[in-house]
Amino acid sequence: MKISDAKRDLKTLHELTQSEVVSNMTYLIDKGWINKQDVEKTVKVRGGTIPSVVAWYEISAAGIDKIEGESEFKTGPKYSGINISATGQNVITLGDGNIVNAQYAALHTELELLREAVVKSPRLKEEQKVDVVADIETVKEQLAKTQPNRKVLSHLWTAIEVAVTGAGMVDLVHRITPLIAGLLAQ
Repeated sequence: MKISDAKRDLKTLHELTQSEVVSNMTYLIDKGWINKQDVEKTVKVRGGTIPSVVAWYEISAAGIDKIEGESEFKTGPKYSGINISATGQNVITLGDGNIVNAQYAALHTELELLREAVVKSPRLKEEQKVDVVADIETVKEQLAKTQPNRKVLSHLWTAIEVAVTGAGMVDLVHRITPLIAGLLAQ
């Protein structure tokens, strides 16, 4: 739907002002619940054409999941079919379903706090957020292993550290760096 249609309908149905509609749409886009698509076209006028861009809005998959609940087609647990208790290591399953070697639980917790801060950061572009979150998730995946790959961790942490320090998340970096350093020293 176009923003003009949303403004008209929301004014009629919920008595929202134009600025309230725009504010709410911005919030929904920031949360990833609405997608904005710019459609370019040309309008013919006397003497030529004029380029025109119309913004269309649609509910995203995340928005549908928020309203209707998770899809029944969501992929299963990453480690399904593996008897984790038979691996010989002390592992724990966290509330988010992640399997973590117990000795790295504190690091996992701090990384999850960092992930949340990255997602909410107004100082990072959306593309940067995706990159940093993907790197954080990869580090967390390494924490399920008996021997996490030090080269992978070192490389990823360097990239994460640069991005989040530049975005002002210095306190979190200072809390995580010693935990990473301890893991790399093993």
